Amino acid sequence: MVNFADRLNAQVAFSPIGRWFRLEGSGHPKERIGSRFVTEIRAGLTTWAAMAYIISVNASIVSDSGGTCVCTSATDPSCTNDTTYLACVNDVRNDLIISTAAMAALSSVLMGLFANLPVGMAPGLGLNAYFAYSIVGFHGTGMVTYQEALAAVFLEGWIFLALSLLGLRQWLVRIIPESLVLAVGAGIGLLIAFIGLSPSGLGVIGGDTTNFVGLGGCTADNYIANLPYYCEHGQLRNPTMWLGIFLGGILTVLLMLYRVRGAILIGIFLVSIISWPRPTAVTYFPHTDAGDALFDFFKQVVTFHPLHKVGNVINYNYRNPRVWYALVTFLYVDILDFEGSTAAYCVDAFSISMGALVGTSPVTAFIESATGISEGGKTGITAIVVGLAFFVSIFFAPIFASIPGWATGGALIIVGSLMIRNVREINWDYIGDAVPAFITLIIIPLSYNIAYGLIAGILSYVAINFIPWAIRKLTHDRIVPPNYDASEEWTIPPGSIFPLWLLKATGRAPPTEEGLVLEERYVPRHASIDTASQDHVNGGRSISTLEKHPDAI
Repeated sequence: MVNFADRLNAQVAFSPIGRWFRLEGSGHPKERIGSRFVTEIRAGLTTWAAMAYIISVNASIVSDSGGTCVCTSATDPSCTNDTTYLACVNDVRNDLIISTAAMAALSSVLMGLFANLPVGMAPGLGLNAYFAYSIVGFHGTGMVTYQEALAAVFLEGWIFLALSLLGLRQWLVRIIPESLVLAVGAGIGLLIAFIGLSPSGLGVIGGDTTNFVGLGGCTADNYIANLPYYCEHGQLRNPTMWLGIFLGGILTVLLMLYRVRGAILIGIFLVSIISWPRPTAVTYFPHTDAGDALFDFFKQVVTFHPLHKVGNVINYNYRNPRVWYALVTFLYVDILDFEGSTAAYCVDAFSISMGALVGTSPVTAFIESATGISEGGKTGITAIVVGLAFFVSIFFAPIFASIPGWATGGALIIVGSLMIRNVREINWDYIGDAVPAFITLIIIPLSYNIAYGLIAGILSYVAINFIPWAIRKLTHDRIVPPNYDASEEWTIPPGSIFPLWLLKATGRAPPTEEGLVLEERYVPRHASIDTASQDHVNGGRSISTLEKHPDAI
């Protein structure tokens, strides 16, 4: 018996919409078998539920840079105790809630509309931490201002767009040794987990006057004088920390064990809801001036919050050499974060520049998209539904802005633990590959800088592997390391550096094998991974049907 869903699927498939997205039954010569309109909608909502946590998490991380707020204290260069400055930072965070949701909406819709991929987009974890802590610095103590960093991001997007159209970005992605690429993903996972443990998250880790870092988790009255988050005594006694650990962490993991969709989002909101009542020990709205301001915004529930602090604040100060340093490091950090077809690359590049205009860090693809694929998502309709759900989220900014750090800390640790799975794929059997990968892996979280880790990894890789290679060549393979055969072969990436569209235009398109196009593949990297998608990912790279060319899905 034909039900309403079947009739709707058939009507949409026969429409121009169905033909554009190549739904099954559309008559398109490359229609995607098994793709149905209702299924795509369900897949899109599933993907949104898996990645909606990024709205509050990204806003929390990027606002740690201080945004456009100016610290004028002569005794406290980071204005950690300046209530006026902290109120300004909270306003920045509220703005970034809107910016994050808006860019996730725009980029996801564009990805679905033009690339026809079931992939959700949003400001990426790791990239936002690099932006906030390495480039701008905590509360603006870094090398460039927030406005200048946005200028670097803005120009990065246009450079990526040019590289994508010329095919150079696709080629550059494949030139870095595989073990280093995997180590960067795992290192970002450690960095994200450390942020989740830090005072901006659960607060388990705090400062230490001797060892730099130590146990935290004490209440504010137990801080060392003039040293916030440095516990003099009372470690691990803060009730908000334990609330985040048990409900935001352990409960979330249990939900993920049973493949509950949106487990991370459920954990975040459960901790937040418990933290909203005012007369409790874990309240996010204490009876102070700052708490009253937070509670007044929260009570609005549904509203439109215009951008007051971060919208169109770019300072195009390209005469500052540090802006160019930031640009170059953004380029080679971000280039590892995404691999795809030319259309996907162009959407990614355009979204990066548009994100800078609304004050947020670079946008990238999320592997949480695999949760929607597991629900049957096969076309760009899934991504469009993700975008529309993020658009609706814009009007619930007071809710997302009232999610405390201890509610998202557990999510960051879980995401980091899933991202570190990349280490399984590193070639540990050959020390020439293992040591550079380990150096990359450890430098990233210890320096709070992805670029430093990648630079250290590349330099050590060249230093360690060039000498054996030179000796081997000079002796005509007579002197080689005993287990040289176990090394990971590195070669100039095969295939043309030019994109498929240009090769087709010149009549030099490469052959295909079983529907797989050799030059264009979509493989998202380094994004966080929902447990529900573990059957679809391996080592930070998608091995699901996404890895095929879109025409073959």
